[in-house]
Amino acid sequence: MQQLEQEVRQFIIDNFVFENGNGSFSNEDSFLETGLVDSMSIMTLVEFVKEKYAISIEDEELVPDHWDSVSRIASFVQSRRGLVEASQQNVADGA
Repeated sequence: MQQLEQEVRQFIIDNFVFENGNGSFSNEDSFLETGLVDSMSIMTLVEFVKEKYAISIEDEELVPDHWDSVSRIASFVQSRRGLVEASQQNVADGA
């Protein structure tokens, strides 16, 4: 999970931290409350996650509970990867 958080954090610093420049935010800080990432930037973040981690994201999953901090994104990705792995295992087992 730590690697996921580092990758997401670096993407945010590289793409959204302009004036602040130093990336001084915690993994739990709300993007929307701090103004670090706006609602339009969230879509860029969603596309990054879809491509980087090869997961599909449903419209109903585009909620702040999943996308409003580094930690929330990492938890969401980890849970989605777990679902994909379980699904692949079921196919391999013939279920």
